[in-house]
Amino acid sequence: MRVGIVNDLRMATETLRRIIESSDGLEVAWTAVDGHDAVAKTAADCPDLILMDLVMPEMDGAEATSVIMKSHPCPILVVTATIEGNARRVVKALAGGAVDAVETPTMGLDGSIRGGAPLLDRIARLQRDPEGFKKSPNSLRDQAAISARSSEATTSSHFRPSVVLLGASTGGPQSLRQVLSALPSPLPVPVVIVQHIDHRFVPGLTSWLAEVTGHQVVGSRPGPLRPGEVVVAAAESHLILTEDGYDHRLEPADSIHRPSVDQLFLSSAACSFKGIAVLLTGMGTDGADGMGKLRAAGWHTIAQDEASSAVWGMPAAAIRAGAAMETLSIDKIGDRVASRLGILGAE
Repeated sequence: MRVGIVNDLRMATETLRRIIESSDGLEVAWTAVDGHDAVAKTAADCPDLILMDLVMPEMDGAEATSVIMKSHPCPILVVTATIEGNARRVVKALAGGAVDAVETPTMGLDGSIRGGAPLLDRIARLQRDPEGFKKSPNSLRDQAAISARSSEATTSSHFRPSVVLLGASTGGPQSLRQVLSALPSPLPVPVVIVQHIDHRFVPGLTSWLAEVTGHQVVGSRPGPLRPGEVVVAAAESHLILTEDGYDHRLEPADSIHRPSVDQLFLSSAACSFKGIAVLLTGMGTDGADGMGKLRAAGWHTIAQDEASSAVWGMPAAAIRAGAAMETLSIDKIGDRVASRLGILGAE
């Protein structure tokens, strides 16, 4: 895996370089000193992964991430000196398409490096879950055929949804914002979200979503589901639904993602209530299996289309598996969910 390093501090760049060059299967593609430099070097030589600093002169990491993801998309891992101090910047970078964030490793006076393990762990996860990031030349044509098949699904089973589930990964914060902004306030049902993000960044994400959507957005704590509340998975464990509300659990411990969209969806499919499940932009296939179980259980299922996705991996996997009843652009999903929430009656 070829890695680009973006950082305006020589010591940080050297620390990251040593970590990458000392790891089997990794090599440094290039280094950049700010966002402008990173955009130019990505255009000339797109690597397999970019380690993106946040606070830089000229163009910061969040803006550079957004530009790169629109012009030459590739996985971008935010590497920041402080999680708490840069939480809002991290959320902005994730909204622009970054896949995750980790604290910057440091080098001591004796040359020893601290904090390298979490960085290598994040990179290892990306290496295990590369599917769906690169869009194939035929993806638009394939999507047209897949969408045509999914649109044949009948939606004649009328029911009053009890809950809305949203799953997202790369580029998810921006898609979540658009969907939530289109929903009525106060919400007639609870909304439960799994966004692939380090649990330490969830407070920044919930604060940002509450600010830009006007809804009550909180981090998950085991308890009952409450109409009007948007709950975001906030622990280093899976968020699951039960007949009594929601809870956290560690198993399966070997999941690539924890929390996992699949685990939320699968647990919900085992409950007696029904609702609406939406799979948004993201790298990989998380959520496709669970969405299939939800559709079989009578839920209404929606996947984001390719054109409006930062990365058309997770939604595409659900569509190909026949799990999505509808494939819609992000500017249509919120209205569609709101419309379904207005359907009254029983099956």
